[in-house]
Amino acid sequence: MRETAGERWGRRIVLTLLTLFVVIPLYVMVTSAAKPLQDVQNGFTWWPSRPTLQPFVDMWSTVPLARYLVNSLVVSSIAAVCSVAVAIFAAFAVSRYRFRGRGVFSVTVLSTQMFPGILFLLPLFLIYVNLGNATGIELYASRTGLVITYLTFSLPFSIWMLVGYFDSIPRGLDEAAQVDGAGPLRILFRVILPAAVPGVVAVTVYAFMTAWGEVLFASVMTDEGSRTLAVGLQGYSTQFNVYWNQIMAASLVVSIPVVVGFLALQRYFVAGLTAGAVK
Repeated sequence: MRETAGERWGRRIVLTLLTLFVVIPLYVMVTSAAKPLQDVQNGFTWWPSRPTLQPFVDMWSTVPLARYLVNSLVVSSIAAVCSVAVAIFAAFAVSRYRFRGRGVFSVTVLSTQMFPGILFLLPLFLIYVNLGNATGIELYASRTGLVITYLTFSLPFSIWMLVGYFDSIPRGLDEAAQVDGAGPLRILFRVILPAAVPGVVAVTVYAFMTAWGEVLFASVMTDEGSRTLAVGLQGYSTQFNVYWNQIMAASLVVSIPVVVGFLALQRYFVAGLTAGAVK
């Protein structure tokens, strides 16, 4: 069906409004980061009266932003890699094998997403503190403890997503590989994973973003040395002042890893799930 003039203009208007909805907040963030603090605290202006890059310099000394950035990168990356590594094997077993308790396991994994994360906050806190007192293994206020915490709610969803991706891959590929003498692990790494690259990438991005922007657990499970960006940005708000220009500058800087990651991996999101198997 050909698009009418009214439909074409309606589409243009909707897309323009959506673009403005996204672009205007980014523009305000960029211009606020280039303003002196006094200009930000005064009446709003669309353009800085005295453009400056000093907030991008001061933001590193007002709070230990570099340490928070490193903590977030380390914790989010390890949590994403561990979550995907475990989820791949678990999803492969659930998707390709029939075993006793398979249904119970699948329902249990999915049901964990029904509960709000705050329900696990106090139990995890008590487990970490008591475990540290009993064994000397310090999980509270450590990167390791934070990684384990993030695995508790990213791993179940990762398994559930990968099971769906693996189920969409024809089982005939497995049978063809078995005829050639391939074992389970070879089938997984040589047949299933190449065909499920978009799914693995999507799950990895999900696990990374879950850890990168998490605030509740990071605010309780960390101290000054292990604090992440999501909590560390609160340091720009003091008892006597709020450094809005530095907050905007820091927000722009800490968004760079996420933007770069999406730009580097975007081609996988549109790739066919079985593209690697067809070639």
